[in-house]
Amino acid sequence: MSSLRSLTEQVRVFAVERDWEQFHTPKNLAMALAGEVGELLAEFQWLTPEQSAAVMSDPVLGPRVRAELGDVMIYLVRLADVLGVDPLQAAESKLAESGRRYTVEAAKASATKIPQP
Repeated sequence: MSSLRSLTEQVRVFAVERDWEQFHTPKNLAMALAGEVGELLAEFQWLTPEQSAAVMSDPVLGPRVRAELGDVMIYLVRLADVLGVDPLQAAESKLAESGRRYTVEAAKASATKIPQP
């Protein structure tokens, strides 16, 4: 299993070897990431909730979902790298913030959005 740091370096080297840094602006990477998320969503579009929960056991859809998740991860890691953001630290900070906003008492078993303070 690869670490996030290792993956970031692999993606960076992949881009450098192909002279793609010139295209990897934050705007372009964010747009590419959104496009890949759209492709991931398309795999789930007409599935029932039950089918979506079992998608990875589907011999056709499972590999497609895995590939789209890979694309999303690659673009997310590359965008974070170009912006100089540690994605794990950003996620941990966001999770802590969400924990303050969505306390267990206020949010347990509820999908209601809690307004920001």
